[in-house]
Amino acid sequence: MSYLTHCTALIAGASAGLGREFARQLAPEARALVLVARRLDRLNELRDELTRAHPELSVYCYGLDLCDDEAVHEFFRWLGECDLRIDLLVNNAGLGDHGFFDESEWEKVKRILDVNILALTKFTHHLLPGMISMKRAAILNVSSIVGFVPVPNMTVYSATKAYVTSFTEGLRAELRGTGVRVTALCPGPMDTEFREVAEREAGEALPAPEIFKMPLARVAQAGLRALEKDSARVIPGLLLAVAMAAACTVPMFVLRFFLRPPLTRRRAGGSARSLDEIRTAAKR
Repeated sequence: MSYLTHCTALIAGASAGLGREFARQLAPEARALVLVARRLDRLNELRDELTRAHPELSVYCYGLDLCDDEAVHEFFRWLGECDLRIDLLVNNAGLGDHGFFDESEWEKVKRILDVNILALTKFTHHLLPGMISMKRAAILNVSSIVGFVPVPNMTVYSATKAYVTSFTEGLRAELRGTGVRVTALCPGPMDTEFREVAEREAGEALPAPEIFKMPLARVAQAGLRALEKDSARVIPGLLLAVAMAAACTVPMFVLRFFLRPPLTRRRAGGSARSLDEIRTAAKR
């Protein structure tokens, strides 16, 4: 991890799951970590864990709701006041939802857009000029395999991840020759709190084939290794990478055939709702 040695890394969404794992793997190499998430108590617990194992490491915790525009700008001011020059940005924060779009709650949809797209773009936009001036920095954007193809019942989430992957590729091309590396990490299913947040009903099962699941430690490791190698993107797990490579070669008109059955079964099952019911749900 020579490229990341002695870095000052900012990890968004560091309170659980993959974000915590990034912090643990970067701790032996980094000079300082800035951990950002809504749950400050969890960040403080992680800071205590990391500093016990690595006394020389500086860890800063900041409780932040990424959907709060004013709070985000206040965080940027705090970064400047602390004179923290970020040379590794890990855009890991993400929210999801599972179910039919017309039955979704708008506030949840808006939070997904705010976190997955707006916050990621805003953090990158704010920090990038400083990174370019350093001539040695890196950005790791956590996308998903669902960004490669539309996924019914996860329509908004998969669309936001398509944005993340496309944004990463475009930014990478723009920054060629500046010394700033940009990589997209596109994992498959993992055992994280994401599934609990995405579920609309307790006990609802999100589709996640066990054969494609990978431990968080291996996913985080794959992302950091890809960044070190200056890879454009990485899909952790050989089997999953092969499966997604094959899926991406299938023409869209063929994919549409496989995307139709869930909706057909729903309407055929008599669960389609009236226009008034849909409008009522949309106002929630």
